[in-house]
Amino acid sequence: MKENQRFEDIEPKLQRARVLRLRRQRPFKRLRIIPHISGFLRFLGDLVVKTPLIPLLLVLTVLWLISSWGIYLVEHQENEQISSYTHALWWSFTAMQTQGANAPGPITTAGMIIGAVWSIFSTAAFFGVIIGTLYSYFMFPRKRPSRELISAIQYNLEELEKLSIDELRALKETTARLVDAQISHLNANDDFGGKPKK
Repeated sequence: MKENQRFEDIEPKLQRARVLRLRRQRPFKRLRIIPHISGFLRFLGDLVVKTPLIPLLLVLTVLWLISSWGIYLVEHQENEQISSYTHALWWSFTAMQTQGANAPGPITTAGMIIGAVWSIFSTAAFFGVIIGTLYSYFMFPRKRPSRELISAIQYNLEELEKLSIDELRALKETTARLVDAQISHLNANDDFGGKPKK
């Protein structure tokens, strides 16, 4: 046992019983100047693995390249600002982020139509990807029961004979809710043509 840990007396609930509790002294918290890099990398890894971030970014990138190509084909002969594909990429990128650095933009009618559709769609898609990814990341743990809950149910089922009536009722209600949620999930997959997981 470490030197800085001491025992303290606690009043016993039973007569003549002596109970000792280990009292730990907490170390002083230090000011963290350097960011918690491993936690941030774990957060990014969870975003990539548990959310649809990568497929959504790939679709957005492909649409960006296609719209830039369309702007370039329509505008490159008549517009001095969009004389190369890289200029069209830059214009489409700034239109996607609503930066306003894309003035005057396309000058032909077809270019204005492509630019307007791209500006509206890409702005909604760009911010939708960010919001959707963060939403799905923070809601992911709430979709399924935690492992602690499942292991608590398993433990209580193993100790079934020792539980009181109130504990048995709570166990029954909790288990019924979990089973009902799983049945609803499987029914929703069947309704949408999805195959339930086995």
